[in-house]
Amino acid sequence: MNSQLLAQSAVQAPHIEYGQLAPMLIVFGLAIAGVLVEAFVPRRARSAVHAPLTLVGLAAAFVATVLQAGTHHVAAEGAVGVDGPTLFIQGTIIALAFVSSLLIAERRPDTSAFVSDAASVPGTQEERESLVAGDVQTEVYPLTMFAVGGMLLFPAANDLLTMFVALEVLSLPLYVLCGLARRRRLLSQEAAVKYFLLGAFSSAFFLYGIAMVYGFAGSIRLSEIALAVSHSGGNETLLLLGLALLGMGLLFKLGAVPFHSWKPDVYQGAPTPITALMGSCTVVAAFGALLRVLYVGFGGMQWDWRPFMWGIAILTMVIGAIVAITQADVKRMLAYSSIAHAGFVLTGVIASSSQGLSSTLFYLVAYGFTTVGAFAIVTLVRDAAGEANHLSRWAGLGRRSPLVAGIFAFFLLAFAGIPLTSGFTGKFAVFAAAVAGGATPLVIVGVLSSAVAAFFYVRVIVVMFFSDPNPDGPTVAAPSLLTGAAVAVGVAVTLVLGVLPQPALDLAANAAAGLFVR
Repeated sequence: MNSQLLAQSAVQAPHIEYGQLAPMLIVFGLAIAGVLVEAFVPRRARSAVHAPLTLVGLAAAFVATVLQAGTHHVAAEGAVGVDGPTLFIQGTIIALAFVSSLLIAERRPDTSAFVSDAASVPGTQEERESLVAGDVQTEVYPLTMFAVGGMLLFPAANDLLTMFVALEVLSLPLYVLCGLARRRRLLSQEAAVKYFLLGAFSSAFFLYGIAMVYGFAGSIRLSEIALAVSHSGGNETLLLLGLALLGMGLLFKLGAVPFHSWKPDVYQGAPTPITALMGSCTVVAAFGALLRVLYVGFGGMQWDWRPFMWGIAILTMVIGAIVAITQADVKRMLAYSSIAHAGFVLTGVIASSSQGLSSTLFYLVAYGFTTVGAFAIVTLVRDAAGEANHLSRWAGLGRRSPLVAGIFAFFLLAFAGIPLTSGFTGKFAVFAAAVAGGATPLVIVGVLSSAVAAFFYVRVIVVMFFSDPNPDGPTVAAPSLLTGAAVAVGVAVTLVLGVLPQPALDLAANAAAGLFVR
């Protein structure tokens, strides 16, 4: 009898579906391998080991994601949901991380492309010698992989505690990565500190939201929260407080108004390859988590959270578009552009339907690749002091380097939503979903905001092609193989999704057909 009781009370090992978790496990394995490389490989050889290891590993993770297509299952004892939307988002994150890693691997041109001797480089003598010698901070690779691993887990988390852990895993490396700029260190470190402090507050709000929701539902699992919502009987004070606090944490990662103040400063101060990673992968992961929380956990409260999201979307579109007009720094302008685009994507989220979900997924793919391509171009416009980000320095760029200026103009037109670009198809898809969901006034605001946003995109094009060249204008670096590949991928995806978008739209629709697993 005693032996039977002991057997029943014995702790059972959790059942982990390693195959279904393979993409995340591969990326976290890459991060650990990167730490080992930092520990045991000589400094001068680390970059040569890190770069191919990262690219091959991300390619393997993407293949593992594709092989999971059609899976609709709750894994890891219910902590992780593996379904169509999640796999689509994870595949998008991995693909964007791969292209961003091409830029990260090209950090050496930040110095040697323009510097022939140490005396011309700002900084201490040790820093000058290190920069001219081509030393790079190779710890960026494992930090990036830890961040990407957290991004993969974030939209897949099926309970709020797992989602919080994923939020911290993706955020903490980004705080460090933002401060790793070799030039303009004070600006970079200021951006990192600001991002860390505001990110810590948003994480605290998210955690308090979890506590409130647990106090209401007695569970942190999204499916059980949804069940409690359906039987709430009108006693929803804790639930509404919890949802509001959760929303603050998630909207902060999106950079939605009024939680956007960190974004321009961080985009400007962070190394541009890291900005490309944040502007694409982090936004996709945050929207994936927001979709899962609103559609799975709080889908029965649409009439409570939709008015709130209406206000957020309108403010985000309008403020992002208007404030971008006043920006003289290219990276800050792209930051406010990102804020406006977050508002556009929110219109698809508000639709609260399979069509809204599929259009949101498509928009994230289209916007992500255009963003990486645009920041890849920003890395090429340089002078002896580093990147020439002030808009006045881009005057006449179309005459000095018509190809680079033309490609950047193409990305700007895609951001503006001009036909035959992915931006037009994405905006049309989310706006159509919003109209079908009864949010026509929101679409009107979105169209007007798009018109305002088109002004500052066209302004940059005018400066590049119709302004007199600056005598002290920057040099346009000849793109190396990796940077050129990143630009080429961005151009190809932006063009294909604008001219022949139907296969991608069908893929997003198939991914969204079953909605999220509960």
